Amino acid sequence: MKIKYSLIITFLVLAILLSGCSGIVTPATDEAKIKSVINEYALAINDQNWSKAKSYCVYGSDVYYATYVFEDGVNTLYQAGFTNVTILIAITVSNVTVNGNYASAYVSGNVLIGGAAYYNYYSETESISKYYYLQKVGNNWKLY
Repeated sequence: MKIKYSLIITFLVLAILLSGCSGIVTPATDEAKIKSVINEYALAINDQNWSKAKSYCVYGSDVYYATYVFEDGVNTLYQAGFTNVTILIAITVSNVTVNGNYASAYVSGNVLIGGAAYYNYYSETESISKYYYLQKVGNNWKLY
């Protein structure tokens, strides 16, 4: 009988302790949101999902138009007969500074673009080392 009660008590104690681990989601800080936006922007470009990449930008901003130009350049490679055009952006985001509805973040890393056409292979690598600027639009941070 004692074993039965001690098993029940042990079960109740575990249930109470585990209920304290109930997946409470804490809101992301502005710094985390900014890093996420920059990384999601890079992933969208890696996937050549241009509309998604532009959705992380303030419409009409320098970064929005740079994304448009990048998309046009990749499309030109496809039109020239290149297949399997690959983009790989590997970045690190640091030094995030928030000032009201504006922020900046230092981004460093590399961009690799490559593709093959017949017996020709195209590859270009560029280093990134610059500050990106963001603006809070509603509850979202966007590159501008």
